[in-house]
Amino acid sequence: MVVVEPTSPRANGTQDLLELSHALMLSLFSPESCHFLDLDALEADNIHLFAARIGQDILGTGAIAIKDGYGEVKSMFTLEAARGKGVAAALLRQIEDTAREHDLLALKLETGDTLHAAHRLYERHGFTFCGPFGDYVAAPESLFMEKTLTEETP
Repeated sequence: MVVVEPTSPRANGTQDLLELSHALMLSLFSPESCHFLDLDALEADNIHLFAARIGQDILGTGAIAIKDGYGEVKSMFTLEAARGKGVAAALLRQIEDTAREHDLLALKLETGDTLHAAHRLYERHGFTFCGPFGDYVAAPESLFMEKTLTEETP
């Protein structure tokens, strides 16, 4: 069973995953196209960072940055060996729950253009492609997605 819980970017296991994610992004994309938050930025008051684990093994991370009227999905990463086990889906559910707790109207994200598995994951969870938002500008290596949050019915 996947357990998702709040974490610190410097917690055992979490920091290692974040550093792996950052290294992967820098190996795939130009530095100016890497919009990940560093460990210090992930400690900001408007950031909620989560770790997903099975047993004691931390297998994924995800965060939400609370913005004006929307939440931005950040730091989504799952260890390659854990992909397909529901880790990313569990993290996205927690991020969406957190957005709803903050009465946000939408979730938005920026992702790399070649991360096709991530695109499929986000689409399965109701995200659609959109244009740049916030401080982002259109760039060849970036894709943008959003999901409108509506009232959940019981």
